[in-house]
Amino acid sequence: MQLILFIMSTILFDQIVYGPVRSRRLGVSLGVNLSPTDGKRCTFDCIYCECGLNAERKTRRQPPTREAVRMALAEKLSQMNVEGLAPDTITFSGNGEPTMHDCFAAIIEDTLEIRDKLCPSAKIAVLSNSTMLHKADVVRALCIIDENLMKLDAATDDLIKIVDQPTIRNTSVQKIIDNLLLFNGKLTIQTMFLKGVHKGISFDNTCAEAVELWLEALNKIRPKKVMMYTISRETPVKSLQKVPLVTLQKIAEKVGNAGFTVTVSG
Repeated sequence: MQLILFIMSTILFDQIVYGPVRSRRLGVSLGVNLSPTDGKRCTFDCIYCECGLNAERKTRRQPPTREAVRMALAEKLSQMNVEGLAPDTITFSGNGEPTMHDCFAAIIEDTLEIRDKLCPSAKIAVLSNSTMLHKADVVRALCIIDENLMKLDAATDDLIKIVDQPTIRNTSVQKIIDNLLLFNGKLTIQTMFLKGVHKGISFDNTCAEAVELWLEALNKIRPKKVMMYTISRETPVKSLQKVPLVTLQKIAEKVGNAGFTVTVSG
């Protein structure tokens, strides 16, 4: 069965478990998709999202059940064992925000049990946009996995509205930062750096003011790691610009000087 649907230069994952794929951040990554397989389900509508914009990816299906996820993951890992393969990471990402799933916490518990039985060396990671951290069960589940990769693309509401386009009313940077403090530093902040024009508004989250406010947010959150990256695939909004590696490295130097471990993907 085809694992990835390429539509309008963006991609959708049409299985619950997909890959493994080579990730620039997570090594050999076995993906888990908790969103419907025919479209997106997300609380952000990021203008750079590899899955496309929400309005173009409306879904008619329901998210997979807890049992379906458990069975799909166990089957795939058993198959990989037979083939002598093992992922570095089991990564929850897919066609949207994984923590939106009603059974997210229970699915994480199932995944830990399956991982320990079939591939104990693999880490469990969740790529999240940080918008569902008001749910105590989501935070508890994230605190028992290996890698929480939480998005913080900017530290001002104006930039978040342009770049991430939240779909939940009253989403604010301050609320996101307050919720990220719940992890007591046991998380990784991932930030997409880019610039361009969207809906007639020019933006650049690499400018001096934006970077300074972002660094102030990092100093409050105190993450164990910061992952910086820029556009690497075609984006649904075509007026976006990739940030030069030298610019990322200059920002990363400031992050390092502030005492954080930082990685850069140009």
